[in-house]
Amino acid sequence: MNETLQWFPGHMKKAERLIRENLSLVDLVIELLDARIPLSSQNPMLREILGDKPRLIVLGKSDLAADVDGWLKRFRAENISAVAVDAVKGTGIKALVAAAKSLAQSKTHKLVRHGAKPRAARAMVVGIPNVGKSSLINRLTGANHVKIENRPGVTRAKQWIKIADGLDLLDTPGILWPKFDDALVALKLAWTYAISDEIHDLEPTVCKLLETLAEKFPAGLVERYKISLEADGHALLNQIAVKRGCLRKGGAIDEDKAIRLVLTDFRGGKLGRVTLDD
Repeated sequence: MNETLQWFPGHMKKAERLIRENLSLVDLVIELLDARIPLSSQNPMLREILGDKPRLIVLGKSDLAADVDGWLKRFRAENISAVAVDAVKGTGIKALVAAAKSLAQSKTHKLVRHGAKPRAARAMVVGIPNVGKSSLINRLTGANHVKIENRPGVTRAKQWIKIADGLDLLDTPGILWPKFDDALVALKLAWTYAISDEIHDLEPTVCKLLETLAEKFPAGLVERYKISLEADGHALLNQIAVKRGCLRKGGAIDEDKAIRLVLTDFRGGKLGRVTLDD
């Protein structure tokens, strides 16, 4: 790819403003990351915005990742509180709530000491688009309070959600940063659908994904598609198209259909558990 992908639509600027304006209302920030790309899914803008506000890292989609424990240890070694969750199955939810309430205690206890009535811990949930914030919040509340769609940019306004066991959440829209300096980071965001498929050429994006998987996680490709691992991503895509019948009338390869197939399989975890950041 000759140019780094870029995507910062207008509603993300509004999201940045919402975070800044409401940060003083909360005791801590829950930053939800994609466990498959725990570095690439960190928004560098947030470090500046959040300042010294207590932060809890949550590795979401942990059921799709290959090295969750290793990344938890890395964050904790840097004195950053971190937990892993699978919002679909509910794994890690109790640990998340306990960690959030613990981080908020210094603030909530201080308020009580100064004469205020005890109240629930208040947390702001932040993260990049399509990282699973709505699924996480719905799992926490036990009900479908937040609209969920498998596409980036669905949540557009702040929402307060009361959690039964002493934690109030402020949801915010997903936010990227205005310029990606690292082309590989941008690709990883595109592979995981944090960047919309509608704004870039999918063919080179998917070919690079296939090359990366063939190098780092070949077993999933072989098991799913029964292909030989040629080095070139386009050759891999053609093999998959033939194996899966992504063909037009007359036998010509339907590249668009094969591309969508690969993206759907990868994003659904059907190519095996992967961690793409080192």
